[in-house]
Amino acid sequence: MPKKSQNRRQFLATSAKASAGFMILPRAVLGGPGYIAPSDKVNIAVVGAGGRGASVAQGLASENIVALCDVDDRRAAKTYQAFPKAKRYRDFRKMLDAQSDMDAVVVATPDHTHAVIGLAALGLNKHLYCEKPLTHNIYEARKLTEAAAARPNLITQMGNQGASGE
Repeated sequence: MPKKSQNRRQFLATSAKASAGFMILPRAVLGGPGYIAPSDKVNIAVVGAGGRGASVAQGLASENIVALCDVDDRRAAKTYQAFPKAKRYRDFRKMLDAQSDMDAVVVATPDHTHAVIGLAALGLNKHLYCEKPLTHNIYEARKLTEAAAARPNLITQMGNQGASGE
Protein backbone atom coordinates (compact mmCIF):
# COMPACT_ATOMS: atom_id res chain seq x y z
CA MET A 1 0.00 0.00 0.00
CA PRO A 2 1.57 3.31 -1.03
CA LYS A 3 2.19 5.90 1.70
CA LYS A 4 0.14 9.01 1.37
CA SER A 5 2.20 12.17 1.61
CA GLN A 6 1.03 14.81 4.05
CA ASN A 7 1.31 18.47 3.29
CA ARG A 8 1.92 21.22 5.84
CA ARG A 9 -1.77 22.19 6.11
CA GLN A 10 -2.82 18.59 6.85
CA PHE A 11 -0.07 18.23 9.45
CA LEU A 12 -1.18 21.40 11.26
CA ALA A 13 -4.83 20.33 11.20
CA THR A 14 -3.99 16.91 12.64
CA SER A 15 -1.75 18.46 15.30
CA ALA A 16 -4.46 20.93 16.30
CA LYS A 17 -7.02 18.13 16.69
CA ALA A 18 -4.63 16.09 18.83
CA SER A 19 -3.86 19.11 21.02
CA ALA A 20 -7.55 19.88 21.47
CA GLY A 21 -8.20 16.29 22.53
CA PHE A 22 -5.43 16.55 25.12
CA MET A 23 -6.84 19.82 26.48
CA ILE A 24 -10.28 18.35 27.22
CA LEU A 25 -9.08 15.30 29.13
CA PRO A 26 -10.54 15.05 32.64
CA ARG A 27 -8.18 16.13 35.41
CA ALA A 28 -8.27 12.64 36.91
CA VAL A 29 -6.58 11.26 33.78
CA LEU A 30 -3.63 13.60 34.22
CA GLY A 31 -3.38 13.59 38.02
CA GLY A 32 -4.64 10.14 38.89
CA PRO A 33 -7.79 9.00 40.67
CA GLY A 34 -9.03 11.42 43.32
CA TYR A 35 -6.68 14.18 42.18
CA ILE A 36 -8.01 17.68 42.83
CA ALA A 37 -6.20 20.52 41.15
CA PRO A 38 -5.28 23.45 43.41
CA SER A 39 -7.44 25.69 41.23
CA ASP A 40 -10.46 23.52 42.11
CA LYS A 41 -10.13 24.19 45.85
CA VAL A 42 -11.90 26.93 47.76
CA ASN A 43 -9.83 29.49 49.70
CA ILE A 44 -11.47 29.79 53.11
CA ALA A 45 -11.08 32.16 56.05
CA VAL A 46 -12.31 30.99 59.46
CA VAL A 47 -13.41 33.50 62.09
CA GLY A 48 -13.62 31.97 65.56
CA ALA A 49 -10.81 29.47 65.00
CA GLY A 50 -10.41 28.55 68.67
CA GLY A 51 -13.96 27.47 69.39
CA ARG A 52 -16.48 25.85 67.10
CA GLY A 53 -14.43 27.07 64.14
CA ALA A 54 -11.67 24.60 65.03
CA SER A 55 -13.82 21.60 64.18
CA VAL A 56 -15.36 23.34 61.16
CA ALA A 57 -11.83 24.07 59.86
CA GLN A 58 -10.87 20.40 60.33
CA GLY A 59 -13.92 19.41 58.32
CA LEU A 60 -12.74 21.72 55.54
CA ALA A 61 -9.10 20.61 55.64
CA SER A 62 -9.29 19.32 52.05
CA GLU A 63 -9.78 22.93 50.90
CA ASN A 64 -7.32 25.83 51.30
CA ILE A 65 -7.59 27.42 54.72
CA VAL A 66 -5.91 30.75 53.95
CA ALA A 67 -6.75 32.74 57.09
CA LEU A 68 -7.63 32.07 60.71
CA CYS A 69 -9.02 34.67 63.06
CA ASP A 70 -9.57 34.49 66.81
CA VAL A 71 -9.28 36.96 69.66
CA ASP A 72 -7.74 34.29 71.91
CA ASP A 73 -4.42 33.00 70.56
CA ARG A 74 -4.13 30.36 73.29
CA ARG A 75 -7.53 28.87 72.52
CA ALA A 76 -6.82 28.89 68.78
CA ALA A 77 -3.28 27.47 69.12
CA LYS A 78 -4.21 23.93 68.00
CA THR A 79 -5.99 25.26 64.93
CA TYR A 80 -3.02 27.48 64.13
CA GLN A 81 -0.74 24.42 64.35
CA ALA A 82 -3.06 22.36 62.14
CA PHE A 83 -2.97 25.04 59.41
CA PRO A 84 0.52 26.57 59.60
CA LYS A 85 0.27 28.24 56.16
CA ALA A 86 -2.87 30.19 57.09
CA LYS A 87 -2.37 33.84 58.02
CA ARG A 88 -3.45 34.68 61.57
CA TYR A 89 -5.58 37.58 62.69
CA ARG A 90 -7.16 38.76 65.92
CA ASP A 91 -9.61 41.20 64.30
CA PHE A 92 -11.96 39.96 61.56
CA ARG A 93 -12.15 43.45 60.03
CA LYS A 94 -8.40 43.52 59.45
CA MET A 95 -8.58 40.02 58.02
CA LEU A 96 -11.35 40.97 55.58
CA ASP A 97 -9.39 44.07 54.53
CA ALA A 98 -6.05 42.30 54.09
CA GLN A 99 -6.97 38.84 52.82
CA SER A 100 -7.81 39.31 49.14
CA ASP A 101 -7.33 35.65 48.22
CA MET A 102 -10.30 34.21 50.14
CA ASP A 103 -13.38 32.89 48.37
CA ALA A 104 -15.46 32.09 51.45
CA VAL A 105 -15.77 32.98 55.12
CA VAL A 106 -16.76 30.68 57.97
CA VAL A 107 -18.25 32.45 61.00
CA ALA A 108 -18.03 30.42 64.21
CA THR A 109 -17.76 33.16 66.82
CA PRO A 110 -20.00 33.89 69.81
CA ASP A 111 -23.63 34.24 68.73
CA HIS A 112 -23.98 38.01 69.00
CA THR A 113 -21.30 38.63 66.33
CA HIS A 114 -22.54 36.29 63.58
CA ALA A 115 -24.61 38.84 61.66
CA VAL A 116 -22.01 41.60 61.78
CA ILE A 117 -19.26 39.38 60.40
CA GLY A 118 -21.62 37.73 57.91
CA LEU A 119 -22.75 41.09 56.54
CA ALA A 120 -19.15 42.24 56.19
CA ALA A 121 -18.24 39.05 54.28
CA LEU A 122 -21.25 39.31 51.97
CA GLY A 123 -20.41 42.97 51.39
CA LEU A 124 -17.09 41.78 49.96
CA ASN A 125 -18.87 39.18 47.78
CA LYS A 126 -17.57 36.21 49.74
CA HIS A 127 -19.47 32.94 50.12
CA LEU A 128 -20.65 32.52 53.70
CA TYR A 129 -21.06 29.64 56.14
CA CYS A 130 -22.34 30.89 59.47
CA GLU A 131 -22.97 28.85 62.59
CA LYS A 132 -26.37 29.04 64.26
CA PRO A 133 -27.97 31.20 65.39
CA LEU A 134 -27.58 33.18 62.22
CA THR A 135 -28.72 36.41 63.83
CA HIS A 136 -29.47 37.92 67.22
CA ASN A 137 -32.70 39.66 66.24
CA ILE A 138 -35.18 40.19 63.39
CA TYR A 139 -33.47 43.35 62.14
CA GLU A 140 -30.19 41.45 61.61
CA ALA A 141 -32.08 38.61 59.91
CA ARG A 142 -33.66 41.05 57.47
CA LYS A 143 -30.34 42.73 56.71
CA LEU A 144 -28.60 39.41 56.04
CA THR A 145 -31.52 38.27 53.89
CA GLU A 146 -31.32 41.48 51.84
CA ALA A 147 -27.54 41.17 51.46
CA ALA A 148 -27.77 37.54 50.32
CA ALA A 149 -30.66 38.27 47.93
CA ALA A 150 -28.66 41.10 46.34
CA ARG A 151 -25.88 38.60 45.55
CA PRO A 152 -27.60 35.56 44.00
CA ASN A 153 -24.29 34.08 42.80
CA LEU A 154 -23.02 33.65 46.35
CA ILE A 155 -23.56 30.49 48.34
CA THR A 156 -24.75 31.00 51.90
CA GLN A 157 -25.49 28.44 54.58
CA MET A 158 -26.32 28.46 58.24
CA GLY A 159 -24.67 25.61 60.09
CA ASN A 160 -27.16 23.24 61.59
CA GLN A 161 -25.20 20.06 62.06
CA GLY A 162 -28.25 17.91 61.38
CA ALA A 163 -28.41 19.29 57.84
CA SER A 164 -24.81 20.33 57.11
CA GLY A 165 -23.36 16.96 56.24
CA GLU A 166 -23.69 14.74 53.22
